Amino acid sequence: MAIEVSAVLKGVRISPQKARLVVDSIRGKKVDKALDILTFSPKKGAEIVKKVVESAIANAENNNGADIDELAIKTIYVDKGTVLKRQRAGAKGRGKRIIKPTSHITVTVGN
Repeated sequence: MAIEVSAVLKGVRISPQKARLVVDSIRGKKVDKALDILTFSPKKGAEIVKKVVESAIANAENNNGADIDELAIKTIYVDKGTVLKRQRAGAKGRGKRIIKPTSHITVTVGN
């Protein structure tokens, strides 16, 4: 029986470009291998993505009774979220814009 369960994290304060670097490294891998990669990755996004993957695993186990050893990452992607725009004082009385991007991370695990 094919099981597909997802988990979504919305509005996390990391740029989509930086999060996609981490996501691309685990796409299509078995869940235990993906968690090992995320645990030892030095990037900030690895810790965030790891929490979403663990949430998807917990959803599959608790809601559908799936066996963790058989799960793999079916789809994982990062979408652009809202952008926080801030102002900072610049030279000659001008204002400099500061862009603080957010991301939506979606993980689907299955057999």
